Amino acid sequence: MTEQLDIEIYDYKDSKRIKCIEFRDDLVEIIIKKFEAFDLLKLELKPFSRFTIANELNKVTSGKLKDILNSNLKDRDTGCFVIGPKNFNEQIDEKFLIKLSTAISHLIGVPNFDSMAGKFYAKFEVKHEDQSDSYLRKAYSNMDLHTDGTYVKEKTDWLIMTKILEKNVKGGESVLLHIDDWEDLNKMSKHPVARQEFIWGSPKSKNVDYKVKHPVFLDSDDGKIEISYIDQFPEPKNLEQGLFLQELSDSLENSKNKIFLKLKPGSMILANNHYWLHGRAKFAVNSELRRELLRIRGRFQ
Repeated sequence: MTEQLDIEIYDYKDSKRIKCIEFRDDLVEIIIKKFEAFDLLKLELKPFSRFTIANELNKVTSGKLKDILNSNLKDRDTGCFVIGPKNFNEQIDEKFLIKLSTAISHLIGVPNFDSMAGKFYAKFEVKHEDQSDSYLRKAYSNMDLHTDGTYVKEKTDWLIMTKILEKNVKGGESVLLHIDDWEDLNKMSKHPVARQEFIWGSPKSKNVDYKVKHPVFLDSDDGKIEISYIDQFPEPKNLEQGLFLQELSDSLENSKNKIFLKLKPGSMILANNHYWLHGRAKFAVNSELRRELLRIRGRFQ
C-alpha cells in the first residue's frame, strides 16, 4: 500500500512491520533550503533549536510526519521505519543528514546524551583496519542482534541509525528481528534466569564510568514482553547466568525470521528499542572499505 502525501509511504518488501518513507526530489530540495538556516554548531549547542528544525520538517511534510512517526513507532505490530530521500545526490551530504536525523529524532522525543561522542548524536566509521574495543567498528565480524542503551541509566525507547557514506562495500547488511517473530520468545522469556538482575558494563570507548543492573526481559505497562540485551556488555555472576546468555545469543542468531536489509546511503533506520533487535552482517574483505554512520537514541516525549 502506498500513501501519497508530500512523502511516499509503503511497506518494506520483506516485512509489513517495517514502513518505508521516501522524500521525493522536489521535497528534498525544499528541505535542504529550509535547513540552510540552521547552523550545525548551533544545533549542537542550543537544544531548543533542534525542536525548531523538527517543526520546520513537519511543516513541509503537510504537518503529518510527526503523527505518522509516533503512531507507527509506538505500535507493537510495526515500530520500525526506513526513511530517506528517494534518490541520493551530491546535495545530500553529511551536514544535511545530521540535520535530517536531528529533526526526525525531535519529532518523536528527546535524544539521550551520547557519552561516546559527548553530544546528542554520535558518528563513527567502519574501516578495513580497526583497533577499537567494540564490535561496532569491526568490519569482518558479525555484530549480533541486540538493543541499545543496556548499560546506561537513561531510558532508551528508540534508535536512529543513518548511513552517511559507503564506499567499496560488499556485505554489511543491517539485520533486524522483531521480538514477536522470534521463535523462542516464549521459551527464553520464561527461563528461570530470564528475570534475574544482570550487571551491565561497557568498554572504555563508551565513556560510561558506572554499571547498571536489570534483567534481560521486562514487561511493558500493558503486560507485553520487552527485551534489553546486548551480547558484549552483560557480566554474568555465575555459571547459570553465563549459560543462559549463551543460549539466548545462539537462539537469536539462529532465528529464521531475521530480516536482512541493504540500507541505501542517505537513509536511516528508526526503530522502537523495546521490541526490535538490530545488528549487522560482516563485510567482504576490502582494504578500501569505508562506511560512516550516525546514531541517535532517546526517549519518547
